[in-house]
Amino acid sequence: MPAPTIDELLVGDDPERWAELGFAVADGCCLVGGVQLRFLTGVGAGERGIRGWTLRDLADSELDGLPTTASEQPPRSPALAHPNGVVAIDHVVAASPSLDRSVDALREAGLDLRRMRDEPTPGGAPRQAFFRLGAEILELIQEPGDSIGHADGPARFWGLALRVEDLDETVRLLGAHVGEIRPAVQRGRRIASLRRAAGLAVPLAFMSAAPATTVT
Repeated sequence: MPAPTIDELLVGDDPERWAELGFAVADGCCLVGGVQLRFLTGVGAGERGIRGWTLRDLADSELDGLPTTASEQPPRSPALAHPNGVVAIDHVVAASPSLDRSVDALREAGLDLRRMRDEPTPGGAPRQAFFRLGAEILELIQEPGDSIGHADGPARFWGLALRVEDLDETVRLLGAHVGEIRPAVQRGRRIASLRRAAGLAVPLAFMSAAPATTVT
């Protein structure tokens, strides 16, 4: 059975605000690479952010609390670059109070676990797991101990890291809406985060492409 891939992300947010930040939005949707963001408008404060996703080729839609629907839609051709320079989703970020439990559930559903990382992130997450979903990655982080409300609580979506053509140009275009460029965890890459004051419900980071591999 083929490994699962992402069809859509369901986002509780204002599509007009995304358009103001340089995303191409049409009919309440925004195509980033081959993944469609479908905006759910009129949601309450507690329903903002990434509300769920649809995946192709799932063995099981029970993903330890991540709202998931099976999709039969064929893969899309990747979209053109957005006016702000975004070309693709690099990774979707989710968090779990019990990383091992969530990893087991995702593997049982057919997701392709590529590696575990037992080093803290700059944000304080002590461990991460990385799943390949076609062109995109799911980064599942262990919630820091001091932020866990209930250790038996479900996994939840958090944010997106988006790949751009030219990080310096994207930061210039977004101006005060984005923070300073800094080294990414991934060697040879750089990253800059969208500020909360930009007004989106989904935390976003913009990343440079992976450096080309030199063949000798």
